Amino acid sequence: MATAPEEHPDLDFDPDALREKYREERDKRIRADGNAQYIEITGKLAHFVDDPWVEPGFVREPLTDEVEVMVIGGGFGGLLAAARLREAGVESLRIVDKAGGFGGTWYWNRYPGAQCDTESYMYLPLLEELGYMPELKYVYAPEIHGHAQRIAEAYDLNRAACFQTAVTDLRWDDEAHRWIVSTDRDDRMRAQYVILCSGPLNRPKLPGIPGIEEFEGHTFHTSRWDYGYTGGDENGNLDKLGDKRVGIIGTGATGIQCIPHLGKAAQHLYVFQRTPSAVGPRGNKPTDPEWVEALEPGWQKHRRENFNAVVTGKPVEEDLVNDGWTEIFRDLGAFTGGRDRKDLTPEEVAKALELADFRKMNQVRDRVEKIVADPTVAEDLKAWYRQFCKRPCFNDEYLPTFNRPNVTLVDTEGKGVERFTKSGVVANGVEYELDCLIFATGFEVGTAYTRRAGLEIRGRDDRTLTDHWSDGMKTLHGFMSHGFPNCFHMGMGQNGLSPNLTSMLDEQAQHIVYIIGQARGRSVESVEPTAQAEADYVATIRRLAYDNFDFYDGCTPGYYNNEGQPDSDMGLFAEQYAPGINKFNRLLQEWRDKGDLLGLELK
Repeated sequence: MATAPEEHPDLDFDPDALREKYREERDKRIRADGNAQYIEITGKLAHFVDDPWVEPGFVREPLTDEVEVMVIGGGFGGLLAAARLREAGVESLRIVDKAGGFGGTWYWNRYPGAQCDTESYMYLPLLEELGYMPELKYVYAPEIHGHAQRIAEAYDLNRAACFQTAVTDLRWDDEAHRWIVSTDRDDRMRAQYVILCSGPLNRPKLPGIPGIEEFEGHTFHTSRWDYGYTGGDENGNLDKLGDKRVGIIGTGATGIQCIPHLGKAAQHLYVFQRTPSAVGPRGNKPTDPEWVEALEPGWQKHRRENFNAVVTGKPVEEDLVNDGWTEIFRDLGAFTGGRDRKDLTPEEVAKALELADFRKMNQVRDRVEKIVADPTVAEDLKAWYRQFCKRPCFNDEYLPTFNRPNVTLVDTEGKGVERFTKSGVVANGVEYELDCLIFATGFEVGTAYTRRAGLEIRGRDDRTLTDHWSDGMKTLHGFMSHGFPNCFHMGMGQNGLSPNLTSMLDEQAQHIVYIIGQARGRSVESVEPTAQAEADYVATIRRLAYDNFDFYDGCTPGYYNNEGQPDSDMGLFAEQYAPGINKFNRLLQEWRDKGDLLGLELK
C-alpha cells in the first residue's frame, strides 16, 4: 500500500492546522442573507448602469420585421454564435445588445489596467480563422475590445447589429412557430430562433450597505469608469485625482488591476477589504514570433483542450500554457507517493490535490510577506482558502501599491463596510471621509436568471422560464428547455465549464448552429427537448454535482459557492457537467455524430 500523502517526508506544513485556519476565516464571512446582500440597481441607483461610452439622446423608429435567428448579446458569446451562423450560411440574422457596440464584458470594462487573466492565445477566439496573433501573453482591454470589432468586421456582423436596445420580453407564438421579441425601443420583432448570449458578467453588482444613497461625494462602478472625473485612460495616468481622497470597495480581480493606478494618482487611496484575493505573479511577456511561426493548424483548439485537461486534474504529456492556473496540477506528483495519477483512486487524487493546493497557497502568502513592508498590512492581505475557492488573480503591481504612503488598507475582518455617511463610509467603527468612492464589486452571478438578463421568457402556453426553473435549471445539455422551442442558452449552466470562458462559448456556438442547421435541412419549424430527455439530463447533472459539494462548502463565501450557501442551488458550479469540459465536448460530438438528434422533438 502506498504511503499516505500526509506522511510524505517533505511535507513542511501542518494540513490540519491549515484546514482549521481556513474554516475560521470562512466562518467570519458567512452571512445569512447570502446573495440578498446585493441590491438591485434601480430607482435612485439606476445611474450606476448608464452607458458612459455613447452620446445621450439616441432614438430610432421601432422595428416590426422578422429574421431567422435573433442573437441577444454582443459579447464574445453572441459574436461566436453569429460568426458560426455566418459560416453555416445564415444571412437572416440580428444581434441585439443594450450596449453601444460589440464586446460584452469588454465593452463595459474599460477601467485602467483591465486585462485578461487567462492566456490571450486561448482567450481571444477565432485567432486562426482571422489570422491574428495577440501582442502579449496576457493582453489588455483595448486589444480585447478591438478583437471583438475585428470579428464583427470579418463576419459582416455590423449590418446585423441593433445596439442601445434592451430586450424586455420574449414570447413564443405557437401558431406561427416564431418568437416575438419586445424591447425598450418599442420594437416588436419576430424570429424563428433565439440564442440568448447575455452572459453572467453584464449587470453591475452593488452591496446593500446602509445609507448607500446618502453619500454626497462622487461614485461609480468600475464597469462604468468615469474618466471625466478621474482623468487618464485605460493605461492609467489618472491626473485629476491628485487632490482627491478616493475609496474603493472590492479586492477581487477588478480591484487587483485598477488599484495600482489609483494608488499612483490619488492624494490618498483607501482600499476597503472584506476578503483578500490570492495574488500570484503575472510574468507577462511579448509574443514570440518564432513560436508563432512554428504553430501548426488546429493549434488553438489543441491548446485550449490541453489547458482544460490540466486544470481538471487530468495527466498530460506537456503543460502548454504553463502558468499560475496550471501550477498546482503540475506539482501533484510531489504528493502522489511516487505513483502515476492513473493508478490513484479519486479520493487519493483529491487528497494529493489538497496538499498541492496548500503548498501553492503558502507560496502565495509568502509572496505577500516578501513584497509588503508593513507586517500588519501583509498579514491582512493573506488569503486563507483553497486557490480555486475564488478566481485566482495574477498581478505584479498590486501588492507593492500597499508600500505607498498614500495608500491605506482598511481590512474589515470579513464584515465589510458598515454604512455610508454624507461624507464617507464607516468601517470598523471609524469614518473615512472621501471625495470619491468606486465600487469594484463585480457583476451579478448568483441572482435569478431573469433579473440578470433583464427579461422574462414565455414559452408554450405562456409558461415562463422563471416558473419552469423555479426548483432549479432544467435543460438538455445546458442549451434548451422543454416547452421553449427554438430557444438556446449560451454561457455557464448545465454544461462543461472552463476558466477560459471563450473556449466554452465557441464549442457551445458550434453545437447550437449544428442543431439549427439540422432543423433547416429537415424543413421543420421548431425543435425542443422532450420532457423525458430533459429530466434524464437534469438527473445526471444533479447526481454528479455532489462531487464538488464538500469542496465549495468549505470555501470562503463568494460567487463561486453562492455566497457560502452551496446547499441553496449550490452556487455557480452546481449545475456544471462535473466530469469536465473536455468530456462534455466529447459527449456533444458523439451526440452529433449519431445524427439522430436524440432527445429532441421536431415539429
